[in-house]
Amino acid sequence: MQHLARDGVRLAYTESGSGSPPLLLVHGWTCDHTYFAPQAEHFSRSHRVVSVDLRGHGASDKPEQEYTMAAFADDLRWMCEQLGVERPVVVGHSMGGVIAFEMAARYPDIVGAVVAVDSPIVPPDALAAQIPGLVEGLKSPAYRDVSRGFVSGGLFLPTDDPERKARIVEAMAAAPQHVMASAMECIFTCDTSAAVASCKAPALLINAAVPLADLARLQQLCPHIMIGQTVGAGHFNQLEVPDQVNAMIERFLAVAL
Repeated sequence: MQHLARDGVRLAYTESGSGSPPLLLVHGWTCDHTYFAPQAEHFSRSHRVVSVDLRGHGASDKPEQEYTMAAFADDLRWMCEQLGVERPVVVGHSMGGVIAFEMAARYPDIVGAVVAVDSPIVPPDALAAQIPGLVEGLKSPAYRDVSRGFVSGGLFLPTDDPERKARIVEAMAAAPQHVMASAMECIFTCDTSAAVASCKAPALLINAAVPLADLARLQQLCPHIMIGQTVGAGHFNQLEVPDQVNAMIERFLAVAL
């Protein structure tokens, strides 16, 4: 991987392909750039693709700090400037989708379009109500078991690949506790309603089997957003059914840009 240093913090990324518009791939909570590997391979055939490890994740540095969506968005804006990535389509999975909308709201002149893949954009009240207890568990000595239970119990379908599931559950549980707890808390304290309402860029949400967003409210706030849903895949649909996800992004790029 390559690195950029921002205020002493190394931020890791990979780059492949060429062509416009460029794609900026942003992984989810306690994941890394490899969770978008099928998309990087597919889209680099005709687009410049930059895949990042957010600070606190993967090969990037993991300083003790608050991991807010705004801070992640600021890092990505800075990385785009450093790398000469102009008007990217920001494709984010889960937390990455929240960051993508935050980036579009904060830097409308930077972001060309937003794709959120199974992201808790304008989360339903029932989902938001579960988060304080989860965050409390992630701050406890049992945080790794809490992570395993949350990921294993809530993010997969029974038909999802069991070996992939086992790898993901353990990899996410290996993240640093301070990153786990802070990032999860900040996902749901971020005002996604305001970010979505202010988004003027073309936008797409690709849900998995059970949407993490209040779709009716989302469409009220952002009437131009396109909404799709994959078939037969849980939260990691970009890995489980990459052909479905890639096809929806391809069509979005063709009709929206």
